[in-house]
Amino acid sequence: MATKHEQILQHILSLEIGHKISVRNIAKSLNVSEGTAYRAIKDAENQGIVSTIERVGTVRIEQKNKENFEQLTFAEVIKIVDGQVLGGRQGLHKTLNKFVIGAMQLEAMMRYTEAGSLLIVGNRVEAHELALKEGAAVLITGGFDTNDTIKRLADETELPVMTTSYDTFTVASMINRAIYDQLIKKEIVLVEDVYTPYSKSYYLYAKDKLQRWYELSEQSAHTRYPVVDEKERVVGIITAKDIIDKDKDTPVEKIMTKDPIVVQDKTSLAYVAHVMVWEGIEVVPVAEVSDKLKGVISRQDVLKALQQIQRQPQIGQTIDDIVASSLVPSEEDQTVFNAHITPQMTNHLGTLSNGVYTALMTEASSRVLNYYKKGDLVVENLTVYYLKPVQIDSNLVIKPKLLEAGRIYAKMDVEVFNGKKMVGKGLLMAQLIDR
Repeated sequence: MATKHEQILQHILSLEIGHKISVRNIAKSLNVSEGTAYRAIKDAENQGIVSTIERVGTVRIEQKNKENFEQLTFAEVIKIVDGQVLGGRQGLHKTLNKFVIGAMQLEAMMRYTEAGSLLIVGNRVEAHELALKEGAAVLITGGFDTNDTIKRLADETELPVMTTSYDTFTVASMINRAIYDQLIKKEIVLVEDVYTPYSKSYYLYAKDKLQRWYELSEQSAHTRYPVVDEKERVVGIITAKDIIDKDKDTPVEKIMTKDPIVVQDKTSLAYVAHVMVWEGIEVVPVAEVSDKLKGVISRQDVLKALQQIQRQPQIGQTIDDIVASSLVPSEEDQTVFNAHITPQMTNHLGTLSNGVYTALMTEASSRVLNYYKKGDLVVENLTVYYLKPVQIDSNLVIKPKLLEAGRIYAKMDVEVFNGKKMVGKGLLMAQLIDR
């Protein structure tokens, strides 16, 4: 039987796109407490099926597929520009495919304004009307209002007319920035993108006999399985180590490992990979907030996804991307690197930021380990000595030196020079991931 939380989520999913949702109404119609309703609505917001907009309320929206990362809904635009809805609230869930800045003659403006676009314009009422008739939404800049005829037309066409106090240039920059941020997020792969769903997962019940483990092992060739209770909540994990010298009639709950490591579908793949290396485990259960089993993620799932990411073109740039692209191997020695310090790599004082400093050292060390075919690294400890500040436009030379390398661990010494002066030094301890 579904929990109250799940019942509320199913109820929200059954509502029409654009329907307004409130904690009080949900609590009343489903006979649950307001606290339970609030938590479920927040969860629905995290899942992208509702959106809360200031001065409008919470609205049921269409869940976007991950491939639509370059598109925003009008509801998201309102949040970005801290705006207000004047009419056409029923259309807030719709997606805009482009935005047009209305800083030209009316006739020219309409040539670019098409269905599904957003016209960003000042208090030009004729432009508002023509845009709505073309099937485009309107964002009025400078804090201006519009007339009642336009508001009624917006309601009829279910296209939002919004207003913001920002000027046109600022609004365009803010929307561009939001799209750019989503490009970066698109590169962050989550567990939900790669895990094996519940319907295809192998698991045992706590009341099962150990004989069931042997049956699953023959079917799947795995040796590690989540253990669930009668409500299918994760209560343990059972591995090949646990069954040594145990009778096949022993109940699974007697020999399983309790309180296993569990991840949720919104956990980043990088975190799961880190945990798997650290703990030396092959399979991790994926569960809902209520601990109900949702699927499993295996080491093969993680490796396959990481290989795919490496083949994708980079779109948005994070600080780590900037660091990686700035490191150039020296022509004389492939284990020595040059880096030019750009403004993005500095702090508010105009000197190299501590975070970028450590990222440069880590990236250079990682490349040296790959050069020696030692595998990839997961940093365990990094001690950094900042000997001298580094200015914008400095050209650094980074020299990582492999002090010691075993099968699992590596120890490295990293020296950073600006010209002939040493400006930083680091000692790095890392675990190795053998490819």
